[in-house]
Amino acid sequence: MKPFGVWVVSAFAFAQLVTAFLDFNETELSFLESLEYGASKINYNPLMVGLTLIHTAGAKGAVCLDGTLPGYHWHRGYGSGSNSWLIQLEGGGWCNNIRTCVYRKKSRRGSSMYMEKEIPFTGILSEKAEENPDFFNWNRVKLRYCDGASFTGDSENKAAQLQFRGQRIWLAAMEDLMSKGMRHANQALLSGCSAGGLAAILHCDEFRNMFPRNTRVKCLSDAGLFLDTVDVSGGRTLRSMYSGVVGLQGVQHNLPRICTNHLDPTSCFFPQNLISHIQTPLFILNAAYDSWQIQSSIAPPSADPHGYWHDCRLNHAKCTPSQIRFLQGFRVQMLNAIKGFAMSRQNGLFINSCFAHCQSERQDTWFADDSPEVRNKPIAIAVGDWYFDRAGVKSIDCAYPCDKTCHNLVFR
Repeated sequence: MKPFGVWVVSAFAFAQLVTAFLDFNETELSFLESLEYGASKINYNPLMVGLTLIHTAGAKGAVCLDGTLPGYHWHRGYGSGSNSWLIQLEGGGWCNNIRTCVYRKKSRRGSSMYMEKEIPFTGILSEKAEENPDFFNWNRVKLRYCDGASFTGDSENKAAQLQFRGQRIWLAAMEDLMSKGMRHANQALLSGCSAGGLAAILHCDEFRNMFPRNTRVKCLSDAGLFLDTVDVSGGRTLRSMYSGVVGLQGVQHNLPRICTNHLDPTSCFFPQNLISHIQTPLFILNAAYDSWQIQSSIAPPSADPHGYWHDCRLNHAKCTPSQIRFLQGFRVQMLNAIKGFAMSRQNGLFINSCFAHCQSERQDTWFADDSPEVRNKPIAIAVGDWYFDRAGVKSIDCAYPCDKTCHNLVFR
């Protein structure tokens, strides 16, 4: 067991995963890490699932940034899970201006031409009961992310040949899956990681309303609790980025009215302003020291011109006492943001004091011999207990450095 379960990612590998911080790709990061570091622990032999393009999407204008058809990966449920559906919304940052969106459309984040034809299903998508005890035999779907606004935009830029159709992609995918049997679901879970975790929050009530009232429908947001917080220079890096995303991609028309009735559209793209209004049961899984937010929102290079935060950003063990105090303040903001949300009996929480990002798709963090735990309960069991009403789950860790079960991310 590595001390504190440290998981190292080389600078070269990470550089491929972070492009001007806008294209941080959690899914690839999780795959890379479990492949390099988790193989011996978790018998790495994942189920590979093929890509299905949504051929009915084109006529609805539901296309990726470059105009290609969107797609998903689906592994059919069986036995007791044949009428249960898990939808996992892929993450992968956002694009907030023409330049970053044009760049994005030449990648799998903006075009199905570049998407992998098969991807591994691990963690919450695994088909093995010993790796995924509650959802292994469900219909499990990974909806690919190729719009750049968490499946909420609806506009275009003809000059740059960009289609911002995230909302239409979401609807076309749901319609296609309904026609393939999801309409008969007796239980469903909408989940997502990072930008997909934000999308799961934004679309949660919409998803619930697609099913009859007697269907058990809940939502899970993993690493989607992006905070409207001040960065180390006193600016608001993420807020200014979200403002660009919302304005460019026509997001404002698809945000929950209960929020936009009293707040500006950019504020309503931040989950802290949405979660208390969501009527569907929602589970928030987040690291209190979210490594993406540290790198890209709290202490991005743009807010740290002298590089004071450089070492801390890559490795929490190299943070000074004052930097740790700053990060403890971020954790307090996160806990304050969920106070009202946590009061509802139907909602669930798992906030662990780790330097991590996206813990439901990685096998080593979702469910393995040395998975992260809060009060002796690993993430997969906590989510299952909440989903099936076996127990109320409001797990909030003590502050760093008390948790010895973390799989902390360290970048070199």
